[in-house]
Amino acid sequence: MASQRGESASPDATIVKKRKGLDKSHYLYIAVIVAVIAGAVVGLLFPEVGKSLKPLGDGFIKLIKMMIGPVIFCTIVLGIGSIAKAATVGKVGGLALAYFIVMSTFALAIGLVVGNLIHPGEGLKLAPYDPNKKAATDSTIDFLLGIIPGDIPVLPTLLAAILVGFALQKMGPQGAPILKAVGYGQALVFRILIMIMWLAPVGAFGAIAAVVGATGMQAIFSMFTLMAAFYATCALFIVVILGGLLQVVAGVNIFRLMKYLAREYLLIFSTSSSEAALPRLIAKMEHLGVSKPVVGVTVPTGYSFNLDGTAIYLTMASLFVANAMGTPLDLGAQISLLIFMIIASKGAAGVTGAGLATLAAGLQAHAPQLLGGVGMIVGIDRFMSEARALTNFTGNAVATVLIGTWVKEIDGGQVERVLSGAEPFDEQTMIAGHHGVVAEPVHPAQPVPANA
Repeated sequence: MASQRGESASPDATIVKKRKGLDKSHYLYIAVIVAVIAGAVVGLLFPEVGKSLKPLGDGFIKLIKMMIGPVIFCTIVLGIGSIAKAATVGKVGGLALAYFIVMSTFALAIGLVVGNLIHPGEGLKLAPYDPNKKAATDSTIDFLLGIIPGDIPVLPTLLAAILVGFALQKMGPQGAPILKAVGYGQALVFRILIMIMWLAPVGAFGAIAAVVGATGMQAIFSMFTLMAAFYATCALFIVVILGGLLQVVAGVNIFRLMKYLAREYLLIFSTSSSEAALPRLIAKMEHLGVSKPVVGVTVPTGYSFNLDGTAIYLTMASLFVANAMGTPLDLGAQISLLIFMIIASKGAAGVTGAGLATLAAGLQAHAPQLLGGVGMIVGIDRFMSEARALTNFTGNAVATVLIGTWVKEIDGGQVERVLSGAEPFDEQTMIAGHHGVVAEPVHPAQPVPANA
């Protein structure tokens, strides 16, 4: 670790280089914000015009629905393969997977608890758009919406993906080419999904204009309530749950660890993607004193299977949509939705629109009549992306320290020296030893890095 001491003369070099490749996503982010504001203004000033724009949001949701089946199939097949590979590493892999499953389930449950306490979206009583309702006057809209293919049933797709994944495991080396082909298929599916997400400003404009036109300021208040509750829940999860575990198990203060990772938080906040900081997290965890094998297994696996922020988002957003549509989910439906999300959320890492597609998949599988309400989430999804990414990243950093402590593969003295500032991280060594900093992050289960 001695070679990693000292400070670089230009520590922001890697961040600057990385940002140059993310200009397009920044444009999309700005466009969505402008579209949401414009939609709200149109809905408030011209309610009837706003309500007539609802087909724009419905068309975007149909495009997302079109991709649900392929996204679920590819990510679950590859996810099961990744679990098998991680488990073969031995004690570290098995412990990491067990921890990730428990924490993801816990995060999903917290989202349900908070959602049931605050009842986001209650009172809006939105109705889904029926394209056949005005067929005589809206034949053009019917025609355009009819071009978009129908969705594939989610639960049969999920079952088929699980069977295929386990079958490929049993095939051993013979299944490797097929798994590789599925990986290429996933890359194609996510590329199409990213293309669709460039229509998000149009969908958000139509959906927000229609909702605000129908309900007025109540819709805006409900969306702000959801966002505020989500940010507060993520903050409490990091400080109380993750911080408490870290203090009890490793004797490390969560705020000291977050201060050590401050530069990564800045990078994530500016890109809305925890994937952008993946190589840096690996380097910093090694510098902190966690052994290379533990870091090498825990961090990449955690980026697919330890998505605490995304888990909280999925359950809170589901309850928001159900309440907004005037059909709140009972306890049985919430538990079945939670079980589905535990599996499906493993495919919501690192790709623009994947989280939205997973949310739509959960609603379609358990309450198809609620899918029309996803249009409201389209408008505020990007506003919640930073909290998701920061929570996911923090969860993986904490998991690495915890697992290193459990398997006794962490240098406690090094941890104290690093967190106290006596042994600062050397950015130049990071550049020399981890070439992935300025390249696309290597992530076998998610080949197209972007926002979750």
